[in-house]
Amino acid sequence: MSELPILSGGQGDSEPENNTSTPSSATEGKAQVKGGLASVVADDFDIARAMGGARGVAETIIPPILFIVLYLVTDTVRIPAIACLVIALGAIVVRLIQRIDIVPALSGFLVVVISAVWALKSGQASNYFILGIITNCVYLAILLLSLIVRWPLMGLIIGFLRGDPTGWKNGEFAHTPQQSLTRRRYWHITWLWVGLFAVRLLVQIPLFLTDAIAPLAAARIVMGPFLFAFVAWLTWMIVRSLPPVPVSESDDTTEENTKDEERHD
Repeated sequence: MSELPILSGGQGDSEPENNTSTPSSATEGKAQVKGGLASVVADDFDIARAMGGARGVAETIIPPILFIVLYLVTDTVRIPAIACLVIALGAIVVRLIQRIDIVPALSGFLVVVISAVWALKSGQASNYFILGIITNCVYLAILLLSLIVRWPLMGLIIGFLRGDPTGWKNGEFAHTPQQSLTRRRYWHITWLWVGLFAVRLLVQIPLFLTDAIAPLAAARIVMGPFLFAFVAWLTWMIVRSLPPVPVSESDDTTEENTKDEERHD
């Protein structure tokens, strides 16, 4: 329900894994269920899963749509705020009944609670969207800070997802042409996400300050999961062209010893 980028998402809608699958098919299945930000390292990019699946998209866009529609109809903050709380709570209940992961719905419910209370306390409908603006400011600041200290945040995240959290920066092969290319790409990707949050703020802050509620809600919806998925796709296009993660001889020896032990067992 929020605009928070996550490492994985949309798995609540995925089908249960078949325990009888072969190792290769299990690996393929694992790659296919990657959602959220983890989708940028998947073999194939799934835009629906990047946005959290159909359920994730619905849980994200329904509260702001409901809020703005009811506000325009009733010209009051109380009714739309309460309605959003009921919808967000309902999303948790549905997940509980279906016995699927409730964490995405819980985080979304928390966002709706803060947003609704903020709007109710102030009496200003525009304040329903201020938490998203603050969140984007924080993400933008963190990304820019990571660039200033020369540790691009997206490099750390994608490196972790690829099994090489910091090796591209200070590892054994850090000075190879392949890792130099990876570092440059991580800088480009981090600037790409800086652009995402900067664009959100450039559009939404003026709308918030001028109390343009309907356009602000529309911007929040379009620039939430949909813009996130577009930037995630651009990131995936860059990541798929990265050199493979280098493996040291010691790692190869350890892997071979492990396989030998398994064969003996």
